[in-house]
Amino acid sequence: MPLEARLSAFMDGETSREEKEELERLIASDPEARRIFDELKHGSDVGRKAFDEVLKEPVPLALVRSIKSAQAPKAREPAPRLSRPAFKLAPTGRQALAAALILFVVGGGMGYLLGVLPTSSPAPAPVPAATTPSRTWLDEIAAYHRIYSRQPRHMVEVQASEVDEITKWLTSTVGVTFNLPDLAADGLVFQGARMFVADGRPAGQLIYKNLDGDVIAVCFTKRDGAPGDGNFDEIIKDDISIVSWHRNGTTYAVVGPSSDAMLDEIANRVATEI
Repeated sequence: MPLEARLSAFMDGETSREEKEELERLIASDPEARRIFDELKHGSDVGRKAFDEVLKEPVPLALVRSIKSAQAPKAREPAPRLSRPAFKLAPTGRQALAAALILFVVGGGMGYLLGVLPTSSPAPAPVPAATTPSRTWLDEIAAYHRIYSRQPRHMVEVQASEVDEITKWLTSTVGVTFNLPDLAADGLVFQGARMFVADGRPAGQLIYKNLDGDVIAVCFTKRDGAPGDGNFDEIIKDDISIVSWHRNGTTYAVVGPSSDAMLDEIANRVATEI
């Protein structure tokens, strides 16, 4: 084999141990072999850097859309493979350098052409599905309740004994005037209150516990323009159940474990007393 081909195979790690040692001795002792090896190495480095730069070019949006909209090819039986003689490509240093430069020019040209050629009118941006304000609000309530209901020592910010403070604090912060519902008939004991933020608005929360230790919370937030039909909507998000309604520009919700079959009755009592 020509010396260039042998040195190229040596750079690619495709030589035997004996040939590798022989070429290492040749490079160390023969200036011509060392020159050819340096040219091959330089050409390989230039090609690699040029290819890396091509990979950094942004993919045109039209090409991305074409790829996403392309139909998957139908599966077909694989054609029988024809045996072919083994062939190893071993370019010289000049050939490697020329190939690297061609790759760089072609890649840059393709990127330029794809960027300047007129494309069809861009597809309109997908319009997000219309969601009612209560959806975000209820999603956040469920996530929040799932966390704080498992924190017995830090469940409330203001204890149940400070009813006046709770009323003044939440009314001024949330902007909703309310009465503290008495849910003793439903087996619920008032624990206290806290304030949190849902859908970018302050929300008040009155927290109760039933005889089994489950946490039931009454939430409310100011929502001007919300429909005031007062109808109950019940949703279940995994292990959390929420009954919500709108009245006089305020959204209310009773949240608790989805296993509680009395949540709708509790919500009905809260709607009457709050």
